[in-house]
Amino acid sequence: MTMPAEADVVVVGAGFAGLSAARELIRLGREVVVLEGRDRVGGRSLTTTIAGTPIDLGATFVGPTQDAVTALAAELGCPTVRTHSRGKNLIRWRGKVRSYRSTVPRLSIIELVDVSRIQWRFERLCRQVKVAEPWASPAAHRLDEQTLESWLRSVHASASTRDLMAIMARVTWGCEPDAVSMLHAVRYVKAAGGIGRMLDVEGGAQQDRFPGGTQEIALRMAEQLGARVVLSTPVQRIERHDDGTVTVHGASGTSTTAKAVVVAVAPAHRDAITFEPALPEGLRELAAHWPQGRLSKAYAAYETPFWRTGGCSGEALSDEGPVFITFDVSPGDGPDADGPGILLGFTDARTFDALPPQDRRHEALGGFAALFGDPALSPIDYVDHCWGAEEFAPGGPTAAVPPGSWTTYGPTLRRPVGPIHWAGTETADEWTGFLDGAVRSGLRAAAEVHAALG
Repeated sequence: MTMPAEADVVVVGAGFAGLSAARELIRLGREVVVLEGRDRVGGRSLTTTIAGTPIDLGATFVGPTQDAVTALAAELGCPTVRTHSRGKNLIRWRGKVRSYRSTVPRLSIIELVDVSRIQWRFERLCRQVKVAEPWASPAAHRLDEQTLESWLRSVHASASTRDLMAIMARVTWGCEPDAVSMLHAVRYVKAAGGIGRMLDVEGGAQQDRFPGGTQEIALRMAEQLGARVVLSTPVQRIERHDDGTVTVHGASGTSTTAKAVVVAVAPAHRDAITFEPALPEGLRELAAHWPQGRLSKAYAAYETPFWRTGGCSGEALSDEGPVFITFDVSPGDGPDADGPGILLGFTDARTFDALPPQDRRHEALGGFAALFGDPALSPIDYVDHCWGAEEFAPGGPTAAVPPGSWTTYGPTLRRPVGPIHWAGTETADEWTGFLDGAVRSGLRAAAEVHAALG
């Protein structure tokens, strides 16, 4: 389908935020068209297969209190299964592999006490930050002037604690601790319900996953929307008119005039669109100061989940790259489950992405073997994906917001500009950066537009 000449609302982006906004607007009686630059829907959700089993190259997990996305999945008939977590976890630390059974590795009593001390101080700061308006928090400017790394050093965190927090930063924001604002880190964790809720499997954000892949949810939303979704149509220009309407111009030279537009893309990618007249100054500069992180994933499939026979859960951490955290996402349960054993590893994009495909495979399997032994070197299938190397809308799962950005540009993040409204998981106040935040942001933007249109 090509772009229609007119609609009530144009939604830019067919990720979870854009598709959720479109469905809600249609429910409210609005005529909608969704424009997507890629040749697929789902945004940063992308499902493929390994050894015949669906796996997620992007967003993967859901957990308790992520009610918006789980309700949506249930409505669309997409069930969840528990992430395998029984057994001992492993950590490769300072050249040795050790086991542990809690969220935080018990490296030594001294190190455990320091980790607990830093977690307590971090979560005390969470209580002081306003999620909806972090820039208005009493300590906003002090926290936004620091990075997570500089804060850790200011409170005399040990080297082990800093290295563990670095793993958290890589998997959460796709960056190092010295690249992310402390205010952003604190607000983000609070929006997820705390460090434990954000990092845990059982009872946390990694508790469940979708056996058919998360993109199945997006595909079913798009199926309901039908011809309203127009793929392979990057939006190049959004033009506001004196009468309050807006014209959205696609790369193909076609355009749609509407009463409102919802831009449901990451803040960093808003810069690819020309706005006429130009956006207000703060919003105009936002994209350059709200960069995406970089995160990559590697999967290896084996005849069986061999690590389970040794009592391992498949969860592991490593202070050496390129694989720094792993999960067991095998389709079956138990050590003798039918079907393949599948390990998911998050990899360090800084060293991983530039490698040729065969070298990436070699390095990732070496990382798995360092944790789970030599059988990990002989998979029956292997897949990886580097989000930072994508040609269209590159970047990791969410923004790695640097110091100074929240207090300077935060108030403009989702402030409407006439008929232009903003969505995307980065604009959510609950579960920012997750699928749930994306869905919530789409519903919020739809409500804003509906109210504005009367």
